[in-house]
Order: sequence, then C-alpha cells, then structure tokens
Amino acid sequence: MTTPTSPATPFVLGVNYWPRRKAMYWWRDFDLGEVREEFAVIAATGMTIVRLFLLWDDWMPTPDAVSEDCLKWLGQVADVAVENGLKLDVTFFTGHMSGPNWSPRWLLDKNAPVPSRWVKQVVSNGVVVPGYYRNMFTDPVARSAERLLLTKVVTLLKDHPAVWLWNLGNEPDLFAEPPTSAQGREWIAEMVGLIKSIDPVRPVTIGLHSASLHFDNGLRIDQAFAETDISVMHSYPMYAGWSRSNLDPDFVPYTCALTAALSGKPVLAEEWGGCTNTPRQPSAVWQWNAYNEPRKQFMASEEEFAEYVAQVLPRLVEIGALGAMLWCYADYIEELWDKPPCEESKHERFFGLVRPDGSLKPHADVIRKFAATNPMVNTTPRTLTLDVTPDEYYQAPTETLIRLYQNW
Repeated sequence: MTTPTSPATPFVLGVNYWPRRKAMYWWRDFDLGEVREEFAVIAATGMTIVRLFLLWDDWMPTPDAVSEDCLKWLGQVADVAVENGLKLDVTFFTGHMSGPNWSPRWLLDKNAPVPSRWVKQVVSNGVVVPGYYRNMFTDPVARSAERLLLTKVVTLLKDHPAVWLWNLGNEPDLFAEPPTSAQGREWIAEMVGLIKSIDPVRPVTIGLHSASLHFDNGLRIDQAFAETDISVMHSYPMYAGWSRSNLDPDFVPYTCALTAALSGKPVLAEEWGGCTNTPRQPSAVWQWNAYNEPRKQFMASEEEFAEYVAQVLPRLVEIGALGAMLWCYADYIEELWDKPPCEESKHERFFGLVRPDGSLKPHADVIRKFAATNPMVNTTPRTLTLDVTPDEYYQAPTETLIRLYQNW
C-alpha cells in the first residue's frame, strides 16, 4: 500500500467475498473454478480488492494445527486474484459472521459465561449448537491457536503479490468482548507484532464496526487503531436509529470521518452497503421472527440502492477515505436459505452485488462507472474536528456521536 498522503494513491474499490453457491460453507466445499468465475466478475466491475474470511472452525479443527487443505486452497485463491488483477484483504479469526457466531469446536464450553452481549446463535462444525464458548481474548488455548494461525498464513503469503492487507478480525466484539479496553489493545499489539515479525511490509488492521463508536466494548477506536497501520469502519444507516434515513448518504462518510478523527489514522470504509428487495419490487420493510425475537428490516429497491451507492462513493472520497469495500459479493442461492445464516437472518440472502442466479444488480454498473473515473485518495479532505478528547468521547459515546453528526 502506498502512503495515504501520496498524491498518487488510488482510491480503492473492493468487495467482501463469500461465494453465492456456498456462503460460509465455502472452505469445507472448496471449488477453485467457482473462485475463478466470481473473481472475474469482480474484476470486470472495476474493483481491485477482495476481502476474504478465514472461518476459524474450518481453518483450525484443532487448536494445535492449521488445515493443510485450507492453506493450499488459500494459495490457489491468491494466484487467481493475481490473474485477475485483484489483491486480498485477508481476515483472520472469523468468528462472527452475518448473525451467527461460528465457533471453533475446541473453543466450545457449555459452562462458559456469555462471551459477548451480542451472541444470537452459535454454529460449530456447520451446525447450530447449544451454549457458548471461551473468550478468544483471554483463553490461553485460544491465544496459542491464534498465534499459530497467524504464523502459518502470513509465512505462506508474505511474499505473494496478491496480499494487500492483513486483518485481525471481523467485528470481533460480536464474537467476544475483551474484558477491558487495555486488554483489547494488548491483544491487538501482540498479534500485530507477530505479523510484522514475519511480514514487515504489508499493513495490518482490525475490522471494527460502528459498535466501537457507540460503546467502550473493549475495542475502542483510539486504542485499537493505535496499534495498526490504518483504521477501518463498517457501518450501515439502516441499522442505526439516529441516521437521517435508511439510505442516508452522509452516514457512512461521517462514521469514517469520526473514526479517522478518533484514531489519527487514515480510514478505509471496509464494509458498507445494504440489502435489496427482489427485482422490480419497491423498497419495503420486511418483518419476521429471527433468533426468537421480532425483526424488522428495510429492504431497498435495487434502483434506490444503486442511487445510494452513487451518492456515497464521492462523499467517501471527499472525507479522504482510502477506499470503499461493499458488503457483499453475492445474494445466496435458495439451497442455502434453510441453513445459517440465511434461515434466521433472511435479509442476509439479499446483500449482494450479484443476484442468486449470478446476474448483476444495478449498483454494479454504478461501481464500474465510478472506477472508470480513476478516483484518487483526497489529499485535502473534509475532516471532522473533535471538540472532546477520546477519553471524554468514551464517557458518553453515543450521545457525542449523535451530537457531532447534527453539526456535520
């Protein structure tokens, strides 16, 4: 990655990737031909970055060994990325994904306390299981396993031209919360240090989301990103009660600008987007029961969502973001709808750039046209000036977050 202050730094466009025919079951049913097909589609839209998730249970069926098959397949995926002019954001310790928490089977413990306030469903070895699991930030077996996984993967790919970014997790507080922010920072520092000892060149981050702007969840923005090379943010206006609308085009740029201000680090909009209604249907609110609770979810029409994407992208350039990575590549085929996460999280079936049949949604053309303008990282960005210190911010984070947005 070139330095964020360089006038020649491209504003990157990318996508978070799970295959449309496999979703989270990709690593246990790997198909390289499928990867070739879908990476070609991604490249054709003008995107250059693909975020991959190493589903922890599949990658480490035991805490003292990394799957040799997964390592081999990851190397093949990296080769396919290069063939298509793509680079990879490699995300470890997945963990939380699309509603359920996918725990390594060796981490399960029916007597363990709730590891995170956000746990909805636990999946392990491909099936829903009762109970919880030990905390990945404090459990000594987990810490040893984490070091082993980082060592194996980073050693494998440290010289591979496909790797763009190493990532320590996907919204990890949804899987487990560090007991304190000091412990969260210490964990990040240890893991970053291990990666840097093997690969001192590629940047490292951790995939935090807007919960870290709303709470001190053990992964404070200022402390977590003090240990990384760049900051990132995952945010969605349709999930926030304080956004101006379900498709508020200023919401994602604002949360990214706030993240940059709190962290003092350049920010990547690593995950943003929205779920869409079925083709030719207007925007609507779906209602159903999910995880034994009533659920309401805004589902944008494909056309309105395309307009939202067209509004957000230039705003992200305006605030100096390093790039924008859409959630996600695919709607999932109907054969996956009776499995986690699609069975309970029905909206997760329809978050894609492509529909279940592989056809492109209208916002794919928006991204292609935007990519064709060759956007660059803005060296004179619109920034957010904090009127509080980070410690003061985290004394009343949600209230401060909303107040600052009203002035934004």
